[in-house]
Amino acid sequence: MNLADRIKELADQHGITIAELERKVGISNGQISKWNVRSPKTENLEKVAKYFNVSLDYLTGNSDNKKPSVDLKSDPVVLSYGGKPISDEDMSVIKAILARHQK
Repeated sequence: MNLADRIKELADQHGITIAELERKVGISNGQISKWNVRSPKTENLEKVAKYFNVSLDYLTGNSDNKKPSVDLKSDPVVLSYGGKPISDEDMSVIKAILARHQK
């Protein structure tokens, strides 16, 4: 399945048209249909992936895993708990738990 087909499938699942998607994420009208011929800008791909809450790898067909990955070191929500920084030991435990549940 190519990029435009995958986006069309996601749009159908969310009950919107490609034109509506383009308006909602701020992409010029008709751009997504051209992505099978021309490579899209990364920022536009990221907008679409964020809108559907899927990974870029899923969107581009490099993976069948829809879940976007979380960067535990740069996500401010994960870096602290109760206003205190998470220790390296606790971060290791969090990563181990997440790894078990990704399958």
